[in-house]
Amino acid sequence: MVLLQITINCAMSADGKIALKTRRQTPISNEEDKKRVHMLRNSSDAILVGVETVISDNPKLTVKEKYVKTPRHPIRIVLDSNGRTPSDSLVFDGKAETIIVTNEGCSKTFPNAKTIRCGRDDVDIPNLIPILERIGIKRLLVEGGSTIIWSFLRNRLADEVNIFIGSIIIGGERAPTPAGGDGASETLEMVPLRLKGAEVLGSGVLVRYEVVK
Repeated sequence: MVLLQITINCAMSADGKIALKTRRQTPISNEEDKKRVHMLRNSSDAILVGVETVISDNPKLTVKEKYVKTPRHPIRIVLDSNGRTPSDSLVFDGKAETIIVTNEGCSKTFPNAKTIRCGRDDVDIPNLIPILERIGIKRLLVEGGSTIIWSFLRNRLADEVNIFIGSIIIGGERAPTPAGGDGASETLEMVPLRLKGAEVLGSGVLVRYEVVK
């Protein structure tokens, strides 16, 4: 039984893309959504991303005082099976606790970060969840990338999915979508959602779903 509350949050274009075909970070969220995201981060115990997000975007994964008066700075978790996180990444800036999760065969250590070894080849996300629970994480925010999001959905680990839809079109077959990875190969593998609500945020729309388990 998963006690951890897991929320997936992402922003996509009106045609369902989260970045350019080059996978470079793409501005999609408006100011209203940025404020919402930072408030959501502030209410979470930890923020989780994959190593590809760190390599391509180099995010801080902290809470900005511009949007939250007294930010908490939740734990930053990076899923990095083979220890590829660059040592100069902003997640190592010491402004919040950072955990790098690798596979069991990786012995690499990282500056200003703790490590968890979980999984033989790739990080074993279902087995990671109880480990996170044991260290006191109760609310986990998953911010990407698309392969990580699909892994949480495919394993029915997420409880809620928040998608901000920006008023732009990116286009292209190679531009990534919110859920990547292998995806469903038949209808039984699709992940059903239940609509919880939708609201206009400035020039975009926020849609909230519950994951049906």
